[in-house]
Amino acid sequence: MLSQYLKGNISFLDEVSSWEESIKVAAEPLLKKDFITEEYVQAMIDNVHENGSYMVIVPRVAMPHSKDNEGVKKTGMSFLKLKEPVLYPEGKEVNISIVLAAKDNSEHLELMADLSSVLGDEEVRNKFENVASEEELIKLIKTVE
Repeated sequence: MLSQYLKGNISFLDEVSSWEESIKVAAEPLLKKDFITEEYVQAMIDNVHENGSYMVIVPRVAMPHSKDNEGVKKTGMSFLKLKEPVLYPEGKEVNISIVLAAKDNSEHLELMADLSSVLGDEEVRNKFENVASEEELIKLIKTVE
């Protein structure tokens, strides 16, 4: 399921100016495809300002998200990998941002569970952090789906 949601929504960049910018850039594919609104992008940023770096779910990986009533039109995910990490609050370095936009709570939980299966396996997570192309990422995710 993850591979279906991520296909066509994957970006690789050298760097961005801040963690806020990383959320905006990571969310861009979903915004362009009209899965989310600008309100949702701002809600994700506000979420970090209000609640801290809880979105950094494992070292170097953040999963920006917000409530579905704050601008989600259709369930989707996007992925951004940076060569140079950004610093989230509490000094947490992040190279990978996976934006989660779920239309309802059950889809949210299902996507979280799928993502946990990828990130919970240390060997898979190491490969995940070293992917260099969309094709490589999709292939890796399919091995654990």
